[in-house]
Amino acid sequence: MSRVLNGNYPVAATTRERVLRAVDELDYVLNGPASALAAATSDLVGILVNDIADPFFGIMASAIQSEIGGRAAVRGRTAGGGVQHGGSPERELTYLTLLQRQRAAAVVLTGGAMENAPHAAAVAAKLRKLGEAGTRVVLCGRPPAPDTGAFALTFDNRGGGRELTEHLIGLGHRRLGYIAGPEERTTTRHRLEGHREALATHGIAEDPRWTVHGRYDRRSGYEATLELLRRDPSLTAVVAANDSVAMGACAALRESGRRIPDDVSVAGFDDLPFSVDAVPSLTTVRLPLSEAGARAGRIAMGREEPPPGGIATVRGS
Repeated sequence: MSRVLNGNYPVAATTRERVLRAVDELDYVLNGPASALAAATSDLVGILVNDIADPFFGIMASAIQSEIGGRAAVRGRTAGGGVQHGGSPERELTYLTLLQRQRAAAVVLTGGAMENAPHAAAVAAKLRKLGEAGTRVVLCGRPPAPDTGAFALTFDNRGGGRELTEHLIGLGHRRLGYIAGPEERTTTRHRLEGHREALATHGIAEDPRWTVHGRYDRRSGYEATLELLRRDPSLTAVVAANDSVAMGACAALRESGRRIPDDVSVAGFDDLPFSVDAVPSLTTVRLPLSEAGARAGRIAMGREEPPPGGIATVRGS
């Protein structure tokens, strides 16, 4: 049981599932006097992130922690003080179970949710249990989780994706390649939907060859751009899933002899700090990551009222 709940050792998926089910059924408490922990929440605040090395998550996590201050002992292995699950559905559920067992005062989940239906249902059930135990749950940059009691600060990824593509269409582009993120992420789906809405609005028929999925990192952007050029060398613009992907796209275009933006325009998403140093400057959608993280931290600590209805959309620019 300890190997599953501590998350330090490789454990077979079937074994992990059996242990977590037993933990729920037995209402197991990991540490401390069980009677005291069962009676009230602790001072523990958990921050779950996908990858603390990714500026998207690092900026939000840092802002959340700044608002939490010294009141809470935040458990985790990363320098940012949160818990990083690497996009693994199993590890996300493991850490949520751990926080539930420790009667965390608050839990903040950052980034897009997994599209996998069984996992989404399992996470929703876990969030519901956390709320019923008195834990304040805040989703930051993540879609709402209906009927769980969790508060949600969401980004308008669909609207941002639409506006970004409309900007490029306004510049005269009609052949636009799109580098999407992992197919199983809600963020990926929403940004791609916005892109496709813009194409449809302007009567541009989407060619299946123009979309490639990959990771949210520079290497993926580089490889995906080479693939796009192989599929259709006549593309005049590349829309990237985020700024890291856009940097990789720019490198691939330069190595392929394309001038930016004379031959091919490149656009990113998130307006991460390093994008300001791109040459030529990178067109990108700014998401208020720090502001959203700070607000999530205040809500988690009870220092700010939750948004009406428990959901607020934080718009980019």
